[in-house]
Amino acid sequence: MQHSYGYFEEDHLGQIGNVGLWRRLLIFVAPYWKWVSLAVFLSLIVTAASLALPRLIQLAMDEYILQTRLSIDQRVSGLLYLSLIFCGIILIGFVANFLQVIVLEWAGQKIMHAMRQNLFVHLQRLNLSFFNAHPVGKLVTRLTNDIQNMYEMFTSVIVTLFNDGLKLIGIMAILFWMNWRLTLLLSVMLPIMLIITLWFGRLARDAFRKIRTNLARINAFIQEAVSGITIIQLFLREQDTLDRFTDLNRIYYRSTIYQIHIFGLFIPLIEVMGSVTMALIIWYGGREIIQDHMTLGILTAFISYMRLFFQPIRELSQKYSIVQSAMASAERIFQLLETRDVLPVRSDPVVLNDLQGAIEFGNVTFEYDPGHPILKDLSFRVEPGETLALVGATGSGKTTIINLLERFYDPGEGDIKLDGISLKNFDPHRLREQIGLVMQDVFVVPGSVRENILLNLEADDDQLERLVQLSQLSALVNRLPDGLATRIGEGGMDLSAGQKQLLAFARVLARDPSILVLDEATANVDSETEMLIEQAIQAALANRTSIVIAHRLSTIKRADRILVMDHGTIVEQGTHRELMAQKGVYYHLQSLQNDLGRNEVIPAGGRAPVRE
Repeated sequence: MQHSYGYFEEDHLGQIGNVGLWRRLLIFVAPYWKWVSLAVFLSLIVTAASLALPRLIQLAMDEYILQTRLSIDQRVSGLLYLSLIFCGIILIGFVANFLQVIVLEWAGQKIMHAMRQNLFVHLQRLNLSFFNAHPVGKLVTRLTNDIQNMYEMFTSVIVTLFNDGLKLIGIMAILFWMNWRLTLLLSVMLPIMLIITLWFGRLARDAFRKIRTNLARINAFIQEAVSGITIIQLFLREQDTLDRFTDLNRIYYRSTIYQIHIFGLFIPLIEVMGSVTMALIIWYGGREIIQDHMTLGILTAFISYMRLFFQPIRELSQKYSIVQSAMASAERIFQLLETRDVLPVRSDPVVLNDLQGAIEFGNVTFEYDPGHPILKDLSFRVEPGETLALVGATGSGKTTIINLLERFYDPGEGDIKLDGISLKNFDPHRLREQIGLVMQDVFVVPGSVRENILLNLEADDDQLERLVQLSQLSALVNRLPDGLATRIGEGGMDLSAGQKQLLAFARVLARDPSILVLDEATANVDSETEMLIEQAIQAALANRTSIVIAHRLSTIKRADRILVMDHGTIVEQGTHRELMAQKGVYYHLQSLQNDLGRNEVIPAGGRAPVRE
């Protein structure tokens, strides 16, 4: 098992001050600017409502409760009037807050939907070389966790921070208006609270980063352990695996305890600062009241406003951490969107009409990694309707030839032509419609057998029945409880490797391509299923240009011509009989498979057999 515990990037911190990222984000927000503006307007109402309540309390105390010049009826009616206003403001704030949440959630979902959609469409356009260099887990994280981080920032942080900022500014303005001397005294505490908040923010970010990193390690290790549980049990590695998990779990536990300690220090510290501030208010405000420089209502309002003042400060660092994590996610998302690892496509591609199926590789050299060529100056031609077989050891370049023919990659040198026209002149999508590919590993779409055969095509019952018969699927379909409507794949019945191969042949026949490619189509199946697959192959190869790759040499005896590959070059070619007569590499591969050539001496000029 690996020791890296999978791929994770949680140690990457975003830059909140990155203007370029904010500009890119605004592109996705712009279509919904009216809704975002509405959310901002509602936030102003919510803030105004919360700031008005302490002022009403002050008026109630100064103008009615403590006012002895008015009659009791006047004081009671005045209090009733203020109480109704108080309830009305609470109701307005509640409705505005409710609408703000609805608007933000709707806009956030729309923005994230558009971002996820664009990202997925972009991923589908990238070529295979990109996916070879980027782990699947990394790309899944872009479409899930990173998008979710952005969503949380839009819905629960951005407008909330705007609200909190307005609230803090509004409180300070009201306090200066009510009593500027007391407000100046309280302002002495602000730098201290700012220093504490920034210090906590730095420690909290480090703590959250360690927690996410360690949790990612645990998740990756669990996924690795569960997927390899057979090997763990077979080689009695349970205790070793448990020890590794215990170490990871202990590290994660320590990081969470560290984060708890930080919050356990910060929250009481803010409470202490709040208590000290309240003590200053009571001391100074009480003295002002005794000297008739301030009313009791103003002091009460001061205390209420200070409670509102400390509430957003407590949440500021955590929200800052969310924004920073979201900015890191935004940076990774936009880096992926800016990736242009795609094959060039002509603006006026050649239209494929009446394709004959002539294939020509001309001096093709290709390498996945620079300096390590897989194909070396490879040249061969396949005539229309001809069946060509490729034989060779694993790593000799057989599958690479198929990848180049499907134009998943472009060759570094040389050219590949179809009916005399370079593949670069075709639209890759239209090209792949004309090339049917049956691979060793068949992807089953969760759905019915009918859906797996037709995919995006339409066919009537008679056509579908003919496809089932030609692909030798009749026996399987007749045994299924619901026939072609039987659900297979995830959540349905599971098919054997051979049954999946027959299903793949049915898919190819449904599309009736001009060129057929079989890549290890008979690997890992039993003899009885192999016979069915051979019959399906005969139906599929009829009247088509075909390229067959197989480890079972019996599968390719019917080929018109056989190319024997070794380290990216052709070392032998001819029919089965011609190659057997040469007693070279092909002969020895056949002999080894049939256990006939264990003691055979390699003839002069021959090559040592290559084991697969």
